[in-house]
Amino acid sequence: MKKITLLFVLAVAFTVSASAQIQKGNVLMGGNLANLNLGLDDPKVFSFDLTPKAAWFIQDNVALGGYVNLGIQTAKGTPTTTNYGVGALGRYYTGKDVEVLRHGRFFGEATVGLGGRNVSGGGGSTNGLDLSVGPGFAYFITPSIGLETLLKYNGLAGFGNQSYQSNLNLSFGFQIYLPGRSTARKVENDVR
Repeated sequence: MKKITLLFVLAVAFTVSASAQIQKGNVLMGGNLANLNLGLDDPKVFSFDLTPKAAWFIQDNVALGGYVNLGIQTAKGTPTTTNYGVGALGRYYTGKDVEVLRHGRFFGEATVGLGGRNVSGGGGSTNGLDLSVGPGFAYFITPSIGLETLLKYNGLAGFGNQSYQSNLNLSFGFQIYLPGRSTARKVENDVR
């Protein structure tokens, strides 16, 4: 009986409104993809950046968690650039009063961690403190799934051939918002 009740609670939790997914106790999991280039023309270029993320909502509209960043850029006859990063992230979603689209929310994201950008063959390399900040927009295609775009300023300060590197990056992401125990209990109490 407990399994049936739990399945019912989870099913109801996945049907609540988008604003319920950014409540205290819920979990965000997903990632962003940026700089995707499959190089169909000359020169043959291949590049991508993948950033998996996980965060917990410590209060309504505020999430804290972590990220991992992996990226590569290579072209025929040129050095290969690899980048990496791992660290903490924070997100703040605007309130429902700032809602532009019915199922969308603006948010701000900031990260801090350790990272690096290394170019093969003695190019400009930096390894050290990885920082980023920027605005984003999440559109909830279902109450539990959000598509997002994020424009971030990325800075990397540390050691290597270059002491500081920075860029402005536009990425697209896919996030799943899972209800936490407190949300599941609220839904269960509302159903009774």
